Amino acid sequence: MTLTVVVADDNPVVRAGLTSLLEGRSDIRVVAEAPDGGTALAETERHRPDLVLLDVRMPNVDGLTALPQLARLAPVLMLTYSGEGDVVQEALRLGAGGYLVHGEFTADELVTAVHDVRAGRAHFTPTAANALVGVVRATAHGGMGPSLWGPMEFPRTTSQVQRNVGQFGLSGREAEVMDLIASGLSNRQIADTCFISEKTVKNHINRIFAKLHSTTRSEAIAAWLGTRPLS
Repeated sequence: MTLTVVVADDNPVVRAGLTSLLEGRSDIRVVAEAPDGGTALAETERHRPDLVLLDVRMPNVDGLTALPQLARLAPVLMLTYSGEGDVVQEALRLGAGGYLVHGEFTADELVTAVHDVRAGRAHFTPTAANALVGVVRATAHGGMGPSLWGPMEFPRTTSQVQRNVGQFGLSGREAEVMDLIASGLSNRQIADTCFISEKTVKNHINRIFAKLHSTTRSEAIAAWLGTRPLS
């Protein structure tokens, strides 16, 4: 059985890349592309796909505005650079079945997420998952933190950063890069933020992974945020 998908993203390069990737699979077919939420809704009503891949920030009608109507027509998987906690929570409240942040998944993991959300299984990349963990922790500690669907931030104090640097033996620059990884930024975005080359970012990440005894971004983030026991 072929799974049909509508891809909504305002960046034509991203749309083309996602379409090419998904249509390279024998069991997935992209039936339409959309540059904004309004077009995504029209194409979804027209094609009645099995799943909608939806960006958050788009012109005219953004993803969150279109999401409630889209979710009534098909399962929606958010696929975006927006990893802020309040955005993740709002997307889930409005009906999204999963949330992926660019730079945190492979091609195979994207395909798995598409199938999972179509089957009713929630799927999150680390930044989105950490946002939800933060909500649960705040709720569990006497409700003193943010409410389940309210805006949420995850401040990292200087003492927390210094403790992590000392614990793992990261340099100042490596700690900065690791914080950006945990914030959900891709290698390209980290390079632009730190004004260094993408190759330099990759070198930093290789050293960070070795020091954190990690092989993936997810494992490194879990160690850095204290949610994974050290080996």
